[in-house]
Amino acid sequence: MKITSARVIDLRVPTSDKMLGSDPFHIKPDYSSALLHLETDEGLRGVSVVFTVGAGTDWVCHGVKDLAQLVIGSDLADFIQSPLTLYRRLIDHHQLRWLHDGVFRMACGAILNAMWDLWAKSENKPLWKLLVDLEPEFVIGCIDWRNLKDALTPDEALAILNKAKANQDRREAEMSELGPPAYCTAGWLGLSNEQILETIQKLRQNGFNAFKLKVGQNPKSDVDRIAFMRDAIGPDCDLMVDANQFWGVGEAKEQIERYRPYGLKWVEEPIARDDVLGYIELSQTFKDASFQFACGEHAASPVIFKQLLKAHAIGYCQIDAVRVAGVNDVMAIILMAAKFDVPVCPHGGGIALCNMIQHFSMWDQIAVSGHSNTQLVEYIDFLQESVEHPVAVREGRYVTPTAPGWGLEFHEEFIDDHTFPSGNVWKGQAKDRCGVRFEC
Repeated sequence: MKITSARVIDLRVPTSDKMLGSDPFHIKPDYSSALLHLETDEGLRGVSVVFTVGAGTDWVCHGVKDLAQLVIGSDLADFIQSPLTLYRRLIDHHQLRWLHDGVFRMACGAILNAMWDLWAKSENKPLWKLLVDLEPEFVIGCIDWRNLKDALTPDEALAILNKAKANQDRREAEMSELGPPAYCTAGWLGLSNEQILETIQKLRQNGFNAFKLKVGQNPKSDVDRIAFMRDAIGPDCDLMVDANQFWGVGEAKEQIERYRPYGLKWVEEPIARDDVLGYIELSQTFKDASFQFACGEHAASPVIFKQLLKAHAIGYCQIDAVRVAGVNDVMAIILMAAKFDVPVCPHGGGIALCNMIQHFSMWDQIAVSGHSNTQLVEYIDFLQESVEHPVAVREGRYVTPTAPGWGLEFHEEFIDDHTFPSGNVWKGQAKDRCGVRFEC
């Protein structure tokens, strides 16, 4: 099966109209994705996305389109034999490597994730099932160990996988219908208490018992909102807060001190995504608090995760499906988290991120950590109508996905309507409402 062509589509949704996704930095985000279609000579299509929040999606699209030249004409069988070969060809490109992480690494991840999607579809398996069925030795061979072995060696990773394999059939049976436990971000900064309460009530009826809200607006309104949320969900539900990197270390200490009375589960991204020393300091300052710190959705490489985990700086590891270089990187991160006994709680939302992270959590909870006792997976209850296989939740858990690959097939009507800037929803929009000129 050969890759014959690549199509990259700039999809954007004007979520800023309703303040969905709003946080201290991303005041009016337009949830967007660079959508990649890899076509083959056998009719299968490999699909992946890179999530963004509006302006800059075109930057990612260019990177993905540029890198796709390196796989057009290649044979899927070669990728299946050694996913690490393509990984290193992309990541170690002798000129592009200078760009390092960020857009470059995300563009590499788009190519790799689409190839993994093709592989799973060629075997008619959901991506999680493909991963679960891989032999531990093969998984080890997918990972770039060059900068990780001081935290986790290949032998240690192999031992983790082999230990979980002993109970793998039982775990897979247990998760055959209901997958990972979920939580919902209900408290967007731009929403009213009434809107948030409506979301909470709807999700409580579906078995949800964990909720998150955004903070960073100002100290008084943050504490008022936390108190409101705690009162709304009761004392027995998990409550988390997310500052989206809004503070420096000193200000974070001052603000977070006010949160002690509310029985929080975690405080997410209070400081810069890569401030490992800052996370160490915060974890020591609040070591006697009910909560721990969560970080990772913006961590741009496995090396940042290595530092956070090795330093015991975080209590929850928040992978993002598209921030790093695809499946290969995420495998490494999940295995490192398992060694340091830190629950993997993926970042979800956006356009189809939930569709992807459910597969990683299935792999983790079946074939790596081997349990679902401490993990929570983020779920967002909007934009599910964009894809043919929307994420489903029941009894506070993801419903186990069954569609082949990632399940990222978008409705053609959604693509036509939301392609930027020509799609129907963008026609007639003022120029300063779109792209980089949209400065609120």
